Amino acid sequence: MSRDARWKALLDLLVERGRLDVEEAAAELEVSAATIRRDFDQLAAQQMLVRTRGGAVVHGVSYELPLRYKTARNASEKQRIAAAVADLLAPGEAVGLTGGTTTTEVARALAVRGDLTSGTPALTVVTNALNIANELAVRPQFKIVLTGGVARPQSYELIGPLADGVLFQITLDVAVLGVVALDVTHGAAAHDEAEAAINRLLCERAERVVVAADSSKLGRRAFARICAVDTVDTLVTDTAADPELVRGFEEAGLRVLTV
Repeated sequence: MSRDARWKALLDLLVERGRLDVEEAAAELEVSAATIRRDFDQLAAQQMLVRTRGGAVVHGVSYELPLRYKTARNASEKQRIAAAVADLLAPGEAVGLTGGTTTTEVARALAVRGDLTSGTPALTVVTNALNIANELAVRPQFKIVLTGGVARPQSYELIGPLADGVLFQITLDVAVLGVVALDVTHGAAAHDEAEAAINRLLCERAERVVVAADSSKLGRRAFARICAVDTVDTLVTDTAADPELVRGFEEAGLRVLTV
């Protein structure tokens, strides 16, 4: 197992359990305790966990894995959600994409859609996510607009007033929003307030807002509010979503698609 794969596995276990002991992690990953101690020390130096005597714990309620370590979590659900979101977008539209693993899958689904292989442009995609722009920039039929701003390493997103300057000059047909939490009462939210501010502005510039969120994000709260639930037109999630939560979103006026 490579170091990156081992780190991802450790971080996934840590998010799931909240705490890991060295011996427990070594047994799970079938490596030596010395290797796990070294991994914990290096991850702690990057502020991705908190070292404890004999193990490690997550940072707390605002803990956030960097994007490169989140890609494989709920991967099949995210791909199904992404395909359904892509189907909601019409050729020629101006589409805003926030950063995140699910919205990255939306970008990939758009890239292979047969009716978007040509056009002038086939789609205009506005994003503050460096990785999404990189995925789509090689598609000449797409017009890619990158907001500018200061890069946030955890999510590859550009944030800050430089991004605001671009977004205030445009209008969008639809904003596709990735979230870490969506709740009927508390709305859509992110871990970081600067990221939430850019996502909020994308929503304000759009005619309609689509939230792409797997079922693990529903009914949850996070630190930084993006928008109220009545700002959202459509929620696309997976079939594992709690029916009570789905009903609550529908009663709040959202169209909910489960895939």
